[in-house]
Amino acid sequence: MASSKIPFLVIIAVVLLLAIALPAPWECSPKCAGRCSDTQYKKACLTFCNKCCAKCLCVPPGTYGNKGACPCYNNWKTKEGGPKCP
Repeated sequence: MASSKIPFLVIIAVVLLLAIALPAPWECSPKCAGRCSDTQYKKACLTFCNKCCAKCLCVPPGTYGNKGACPCYNNWKTKEGGPKCP
C-alpha cells in the first residue's frame, strides 16, 4: 500500500516544483515592459518579447543584451537567421 503512494507523491512534488520555478504568463508583461522600455519600436518589441517569454519562460535582465541569461531566448532565430527575441 505504501509503495503505491510513492510514485503519486513524486509526481505531485515535480508538478509543484515546476509551478514554483516557471514564470506564469502574466509575469511576462512587466518583464517585457522593462526589457522594451528604451526602444523606439515599443509595440514590436513587446509583441516579440511576450511571445519569446511565453515560449522560453525567461526574459533577460536589462534593456539590451544579456541574452546569455536565457539560452532559449538567445537561440530562437528568424527564418533569415537573425534574432527573434528582442
